Amino acid sequence: MNRKMANRKLIRLSQLKSKLAAENLEEIDWVTFGVIVKKVTPQSANNGRTFSIWRLNDLRDLNQCVSLFLFGEVHKEHWKTDQGTV
Repeated sequence: MNRKMANRKLIRLSQLKSKLAAENLEEIDWVTFGVIVKKVTPQSANNGRTFSIWRLNDLRDLNQCVSLFLFGEVHKEHWKTDQGTV
């Protein structure tokens, strides 16, 4: 893990909103971790393609969640991932 994190900045999910407002994250090599705390049943978009929505949390502040929308191949590969997975 130390090797993978070398020269990267850890940004907690609960800090993401404030970091996005204060810093240009496109210029930083950063990483975050999250736990799937809620999954919405896969839905169909207006174009007929199916997608999933996950609610992610870092377990530090349970009131701060990030919604992750999964489309295309990512949805097909990961939609069965269990709630509680990191």
